[in-house]
Order: sequence, then structure tokens, then C-alpha cells
Amino acid sequence: MLTSPPPPNDEEPPEAFAYSRGTGRRMSVLALALAGALAVGFFFINAQRRYEINQLAAATGAETSKPPSVDVVSAKSSPLTQHLVLPGETAAWYDSKIYARVNGYVEKWLVDIGDHVSNGQVLALIETPELDAQLQAARAKLSAAQAEVNVKQAHADFAKSTYERWRSSPQGVVSEQERESKKAVSLEAESDLIAAKAQVNLDEADVDRLTSLTEFKKVKAPFEGTIVERDIDIGDLVTAGSGSGTSALFRVARNQPMRVFVNVPQSAADDLLTNDAKASITIGGDAKRHYEGKVSRTSRAINPQSRTLRTEIDIPNADGRLVPGMYVEVSFTLKRPIGVQVPAAALSFRPKPQVAIVDENNVLQFRDVKIGVDDGDVVQIQSGLEEGDKVALNLSSQIASGMKVDAHDLDPSPRQDKGS
Repeated sequence: MLTSPPPPNDEEPPEAFAYSRGTGRRMSVLALALAGALAVGFFFINAQRRYEINQLAAATGAETSKPPSVDVVSAKSSPLTQHLVLPGETAAWYDSKIYARVNGYVEKWLVDIGDHVSNGQVLALIETPELDAQLQAARAKLSAAQAEVNVKQAHADFAKSTYERWRSSPQGVVSEQERESKKAVSLEAESDLIAAKAQVNLDEADVDRLTSLTEFKKVKAPFEGTIVERDIDIGDLVTAGSGSGTSALFRVARNQPMRVFVNVPQSAADDLLTNDAKASITIGGDAKRHYEGKVSRTSRAINPQSRTLRTEIDIPNADGRLVPGMYVEVSFTLKRPIGVQVPAAALSFRPKPQVAIVDENNVLQFRDVKIGVDDGDVVQIQSGLEEGDKVALNLSSQIASGMKVDAHDLDPSPRQDKGS
């Protein structure tokens, strides 16, 4: 018979869970030490932060107490001339589209794009079967009309001689009525002859017209130049005229000399209208491709949409390097009124144009000015400013008139001699 083991004794813990005496006391001391360290660190960090905040406040106060810093430059006298650079475009001296003057088919074309042609040179041949038939019929009609004149001439001569015989007959031999009848027949024959001759003239004019049209079977160059476009090929049907339903056979351009067109702003138009303005043309910014010229003609009217003056400059093109449609830069040398100039950054609009003057005591004052010529980076001042005045640049809206500022002069200092 099996017996169960005796129950464990609750009063005595197992050996594995036994603690030595004094463990709880050591843990309490450790916790107190950790809490003390955290408290000391908190107070140290808080004190450090307060110190930094006080330092920043002191620096901010010192900075705000200083006068604002501004850059200044001296107003200088403006030059007597200015260079106005504008975009332009080259154009041919002559530029013509050549259309057919007769209906027909292209028999042959003799030149192509890029070919140089002389005045009157044949460019193409056109077959004109309808025109040839019309000319042949007109010539036949003219021959018939000339034959009719011969017949009418014979009738008129016979009627005239008959009337003369009856008119010279003695009285009483022929009646007066018969004599008047022969006279009427003679006049009628003469009238028929005149009408026949008039018809011959009409037929001759028609033959001449058709004959002159046959000259246009040869398409010729109207002037010396270069073939820019060719829009025909052998066998193409061509129609006479230059309407919306017809296309040009060739386009010929003459590039010597060359025209340069440029649109000049209204502010500079008066100089070009009253003076013989010179121009300098540069091709694509390449200084080596440089041409000198002067204004040849203007439209003498301001475009109401763009407020510009259409201006033309003629320049030589002996080497043929210029071609129509090129982008160029045109620089005009224009006279400008007397005044001083400052950088555009010196201007303020509050709401009138103003500049800020800094005096010898570094006190800033705003002054109204009148703007003259604006070159973009530099602005001419016609009134309100004198040469040598110190003007401030790029002012903020926080700076007011009468404030003391810390001025930094951006003008380059004059170089001193080495011996000084």
C-alpha cells in the first residue's frame, strides 16, 4: 500500500529563494542616490539654459540697439551717350516669289535652291498645248480677215469706179436716182472695207497677245539673286496667276546689300527720327561677325500695339555670309540728356520714385527724384540728385527717413601710389 509524502512546511522557505540580511537597505540607498543625481542634473541643465537665454537676449538687445546696416554708393555723372542693344532680323534686299503667267505643264526646271542666277536667266520651261492651239487659231483667223479685206477692197474699188462713171455721165443720159444708188453702193462698199480692216486689227492684236504669252513659257529671273525655294517638278500642272489657289514656282532673293529690321522703343524713337543714328550689328553674339551701319529709313510712325518704331539699317554683304531671317543684335549709340546715374537698386517707390541719401552723419533721408533713361541695371536721374551724393541700396520697408544707419561704402577706394 502506497503512502503520500508529507505536506511541505510553509514556515521555512526553500533555500533558492532566501535573501541575505541588509539587501533592502542597500537598494533604498541606491534609489536615494539615483534620485539625488537626477535632481542635481535637472538643476544644472536648467541653470545652463537660463544662462544661454540671457546671453541671447543680451546679444539681441545689443544688435537691435545698433543702427541698421546699409550699402551705399556715390551718384556719378551719366555719360553723354548710351548704347541701346535690341534684337533684330536680317532681310533680303529683294525677295520675290515667281508665279506662272501661262497654264500648262512643267517641261523642265533648270535651277535649284542655292543656285545663283542672273537677271533674265531662264529658270524653267512650261509646255502650253492650249495656248499653242489658241495662237494657231488666232493666226488662221487673222489670215481669213486679211483675205476678207482683199475681197472688200475689190468690191469697194469696183463700186467706186462705177459711181464715178455714172456721176460723170451727161444729164439726161442716166437718171438721178440711179446715180444716187451707185453712190450708196460705193459708200457701203467703203464701209465694209473699213470694218474688214478693223477686224484685221483686232485679230492682229489677239495674235500679238497670244504671241507675247508664249514668251512666258520660259520662266525667267526678275533680278540677280539666289534661288531660295523651288516648288515645282517635271510634269506638274501650273496655273497662271498668284491667287490663293496657286503656288509659286520659285522664290528668288538678293542678299547684297542686306537689310536689318529692328523695333525701337518709343523712348529712343525721337533720337532716331531727328539724328543720323549709327548702328553696330553683331551676329549671334559673335564679336568677330561685326558690321557697322546707320539708320537708312524708319516707318515714321509708332506701332500702337507695341509702342515701337520700325527701323531699317542697310549693311553690305559682299562675302555673302549674311542670309535672310538671321537673328542679330543691334546696338545704337544715342545721345542722352545731362544728369547723374545710380544703380537701379537705389530706387524706391513710396509711391513716387525716391532715393535714400545718407549724409556725413550717417543719417538717412528719402528724396523725390525724376527718372530719365533706364538702362536696366543703371538709371539716370534728371533731377533731385547731385553728383557725389551717397545713396543707399536695397532698403527694406522697415527703414524710415531720419534714421541713423551704419553705412558701408561699396565704391572702390582709389589706388595709392607705391611710393606713398
